[in-house]
Amino acid sequence: MNKAALIVTLSLLCAAPAHATDYFETAGDIGQYAVPAAALGIALWQKDWTGCFQFAASYAATLAVSYGLKYTVKETRPNGLDDRSFPSGHTSSAFCGAAFLDIRYGPAYGIPAYGAASLVGWSRIESNMHYPLDVVAGAVIGIAGNLVFTRAKVKNVKVVPVADHGSYGAVVVYQW
Repeated sequence: MNKAALIVTLSLLCAAPAHATDYFETAGDIGQYAVPAAALGIALWQKDWTGCFQFAASYAATLAVSYGLKYTVKETRPNGLDDRSFPSGHTSSAFCGAAFLDIRYGPAYGIPAYGAASLVGWSRIESNMHYPLDVVAGAVIGIAGNLVFTRAKVKNVKVVPVADHGSYGAVVVYQW
């Protein structure tokens, strides 16, 4: 494991599942910041100033779309506390960081970050703060922001999602 992948993995340990729902919810609360912080931290560590700018643009777009929809759609949360359920801002933030790492630096960075971002989304459902559709929409928004603003630094490796007749997964593609 290279140093950068180790840094991503260590910085995302706070998003690991806990034994109690309250702890898991707290891990998701932390993970919404830890994943994008790891993304920006790796860009800074690599002195990738173009990447820092691309991350800032994708993160700003992700938050603008997520919170714009929250205050426009007004879907009540499963726990009934308020009407800002759709989409999950925690999930969009985490997936924005994960997608940046994947698109910009490749699957060695992206796969652990996607795992942590998925735990953030799962924590939002488990804590009864969001419906599954809210979490999926948040993930799509976070990834989409990067599809618009982020360009690969490593151009020959990509992770491609695959879906076929109820089966879902990903394929790592290496072009030589």
